[in-house]
Amino acid sequence: MRVRDLMQETWSALDANRGRSALTVLGIVIGISAVIAMTSLIGGINKALVGELGLSQAQLVYINLFVDRDLTYDDVDKMARDLTDYQMMVASSYGSAEVSTGKKKGSGNLTGVKPAYFTATGAKFVDGRAFTEGEEHSGAMAIILDKEGVRTLFGDADAKVVGQTVRVGNDECTIVGVVEGSGGSYMSGEDTVNAYMPFSTMATRVVGNRSVSQIMGFAQEGSNMEQVVDRTKDYLALTYNIPESEREDSIYVYSMQSMIDSVNATMGAFSLLMTAVAGISLLVGGIGIMNMMLTNVTERIREIGLRKALGARRSDITRQFMLESICLCLSGGLIGVALGYGASFGLTGLVAAAFMGEGSSMQVTPLIDVGTVLFATIICIVTGVVFGWYPARRAAKLDPVESLHYQ
Repeated sequence: MRVRDLMQETWSALDANRGRSALTVLGIVIGISAVIAMTSLIGGINKALVGELGLSQAQLVYINLFVDRDLTYDDVDKMARDLTDYQMMVASSYGSAEVSTGKKKGSGNLTGVKPAYFTATGAKFVDGRAFTEGEEHSGAMAIILDKEGVRTLFGDADAKVVGQTVRVGNDECTIVGVVEGSGGSYMSGEDTVNAYMPFSTMATRVVGNRSVSQIMGFAQEGSNMEQVVDRTKDYLALTYNIPESEREDSIYVYSMQSMIDSVNATMGAFSLLMTAVAGISLLVGGIGIMNMMLTNVTERIREIGLRKALGARRSDITRQFMLESICLCLSGGLIGVALGYGASFGLTGLVAAAFMGEGSSMQVTPLIDVGTVLFATIICIVTGVVFGWYPARRAAKLDPVESLHYQ
């Protein structure tokens, strides 16, 4: 039987039972749409978390050291000289003060940094610029807000505020830039203003000393981050005479790579769970396909007998029924892909509204992966083959004489 004739016969058989065919593929549609929707949703959330938390900076290492004295930038500079695993080391200090404009005010969550901080952390500027070395050395009254801080103080996160002034405590500061995301310590709240100031300005105007709250190192490219973390811990313990029994409480070093791995593992587990649930639907759909094909075989016994009497081989009968099964699964898969993509956009909106808050700057967009579509297509074909094989072989083995006498 020629391929064109085989396709025409398949289409005629399916077209003759449109309603039954549509109901039969419903399980396939639900299973494939669930796979597409969930994998797209989870991929989008994963990407949003990576972007929001700055996890794309896989070489970044956070260092917190608790000893009997305050750490200063001199300690940071010494670490940078001694630890050759790092391209650069930066630090930040934290403080708080009221931040206000003429009309609005908020609780300032302030982070004092040097210009290299923004390079190391990969901060994304949506307007303006970072501090200059001159502003750092002179203790300039400059400030960088995040978008939510702009919203709090000016009513619109996209307002053009570079060049305007705000009051920080009793001092006036000029806004020189706006960054995505939150400030260094990631505080949140309706009246919270996350902002950066030059380290020297922070030391003299806000906290009153030059101590650092947190140290960050940017590792050399290609470094094994687990080894970098271990060597850093050993160096700190030796340099600051921290006994083994106190290391766990006094030294806290972690890499952003470990956080990436943790997020990916969590999202991977969710994706696997969702795929397993969708797989159950595919199994039910496959059983429905087999049931319909067995019914078709019973209804078309005389037709099968006539075809065999006219010279059709077993392989011809097998191919015909197999193709019908595969076409049913593929049509269900195509509908499922379209519905899954549509559902993924609706689900991401619900997730963003329900779990991230109306004022969150994190944007969740479904991550559409061509590989997922190809995988779904392969699954549909495999389902058609697996669940169509038995009905097709049963049809092929029918005796032509008995089939022609079947009532």
